[in-house]
Amino acid sequence: MASDSPHEQSRRRFLQTSSWSLASGLAIVAGPAPSEAQSSSTSVNPGQRSGSGLTPTDTAVVFIDPQNDVLSEKGRAWAAVGQSVTENKTVENMERIFKTAKQRGLEVFISPHYFYPTDSGWKFNGPLEASEAADKLFARRGVLNLDGFVGSGADWLERFKPYIEDGKTIVASPHRVFGPQTNDLVLQLRKRRMAKVILGGMLANMCVESHLRDLLEHGFEVTVARDATAAPRHPQWGYGYTAALINFQFLAHGVLSTDEVINAMNSATGSSG
Repeated sequence: MASDSPHEQSRRRFLQTSSWSLASGLAIVAGPAPSEAQSSSTSVNPGQRSGSGLTPTDTAVVFIDPQNDVLSEKGRAWAAVGQSVTENKTVENMERIFKTAKQRGLEVFISPHYFYPTDSGWKFNGPLEASEAADKLFARRGVLNLDGFVGSGADWLERFKPYIEDGKTIVASPHRVFGPQTNDLVLQLRKRRMAKVILGGMLANMCVESHLRDLLEHGFEVTVARDATAAPRHPQWGYGYTAALINFQFLAHGVLSTDEVINAMNSATGSSG
């Protein structure tokens, strides 16, 4: 029997060393229900691929868009994202990570999404940007004032406010499209010598994935909390959460459940609770 070609050997090594099996990958591509997609993806402990683990001095929790419009039943995007948020228990899982991070002394960062009246002057938008503009998602009345902010779609989800407004959480300037290229998140992380990020929030296939990609380009080690996020369902485009799970597995250093993230945070800080 002829020996494998170099190309075949490379392909085989990829399948053997990849964080997810070929079988589970095909299952995700085939489009299972969210619970099936979650159970089929192999969990990877933070740092498993790079040989290093979480440490409280250089690990940050970063939540994207923990805001009413995408997490509240009264939010403007609820019709598109509500089922995914409910199935994943996204709000509950984000709160569990918030609580554990605060208890264990990990730094917490927020990358919010805001639009101001002057942003209506943009001359072109992508499909989701156009929808956000039409529906006035994350809309604020001005850059330098908070008129009408409290309780609005741009405001924090009420149950998250004790964690975000405790005087310790770092709230970055707003990103304006999807990624942190338009805000100061990376600067804030670097100034605190953060090297590793636990990432969650909304929307999985848009802002979370965009943050993941940019943070990787800046050299951060990123673990995604896969059930502390959610995504929209679209009648033509499909289910964004399934797409996000696939890309998370290809890109992130770890893709964990909230239970696994909490266990990792507790282990890193010497707690078994």
